[in-house]
Amino acid sequence: MDLPRSFTIRESGHRIHNPFTSEKLATLGRALDPAPGTRVLDLACGSGEMLCTWARDHQVTGTGVDISTEFLAKAGARAAELGVADRVAFQHGDATGHVADVPVGIAACLGATWIGGGAAGTVELLRRSLAPGGIMLIGEPYWRRDPPDQATIEGCYATKKDDFRPLPELIELFGRLGCDVVEMVLADQDSWDRYVAPQWLNTRRWLDAHPDDEMAEEMRADLTAGPLRHVRYQREYLGWGVFALMNR
Repeated sequence: MDLPRSFTIRESGHRIHNPFTSEKLATLGRALDPAPGTRVLDLACGSGEMLCTWARDHQVTGTGVDISTEFLAKAGARAAELGVADRVAFQHGDATGHVADVPVGIAACLGATWIGGGAAGTVELLRRSLAPGGIMLIGEPYWRRDPPDQATIEGCYATKKDDFRPLPELIELFGRLGCDVVEMVLADQDSWDRYVAPQWLNTRRWLDAHPDDEMAEEMRADLTAGPLRHVRYQREYLGWGVFALMNR
């Protein structure tokens, strides 16, 4: 059980595996201002940057769960680097259906709501781990602009327009699920650039080092098409944000 190799190649240099910069992650932490000792569960935690930096900056504790052995190794190294290895732990496993043994003050899934079959299912999953009065964090894409055609939809890694919602409809969905939206931090176009563009350099360096690898042809095609796809479609039409929710 692991992520596809192509994904880890593209994001090998990333600490945050979504279009959220370290500055925006810090902004979210300051906005929420969790009390020291707040227990956090981060499902599909990637390289653990949220848990590690918030443990350093806000003295939270917590657990991250992810299927990538490579990213979890980076998470452990990051915890040691920041001196928080005694406050955070990381588990290799499928976050789908994962429920904390002890209720947590913050339950998060940033950018992997497929673990719950979409945003609605992920809210229900996070609720199962949440202590009374706790906060859920959902990282989710939305349509920044209405996609005009199928090429634009597929250029944003969707199969149909309904795969994502416009931002107002996403906020309405959270309300229908019985949640108050209490905070949000949205990515911008620069955030997308800082997420996607470094993938091109990671891929090019990997290709230079592994010209005969069985995946070289696939990765070369990805690098050739990726920059234009990003500036034509994803950068222009797709938004992304983290939404803080509390049960009503």
